Amino acid sequence: MKSKFSDKLTTEERKELPASDFGLPETREYPMPDAAHVRAAEAYFRYAPEDKKPLLAYRILQKAAEFGVDVRSQTVLDYAEKYR
Repeated sequence: MKSKFSDKLTTEERKELPASDFGLPETREYPMPDAAHVRAAEAYFRYAPEDKKPLLAYRILQKAAEFGVDVRSQTVLDYAEKYR
């Protein structure tokens, strides 16, 4: 069965997501309800505001672990270390 999140999220689907499904929960940016969106967040990481990158990187790694995604970006891994 195809996940309802396998393609781009609709506005309604995005509104239904809990804050915990976002890389930046306070602004509801970088939604990660499934593995495909975790990979997208990793791909678009460079566009995040510099001051938010450590948190976003940490959240990407959390969600990657949850969905079994292998994070390959050394930049994301390096920023995640800054969050801790």
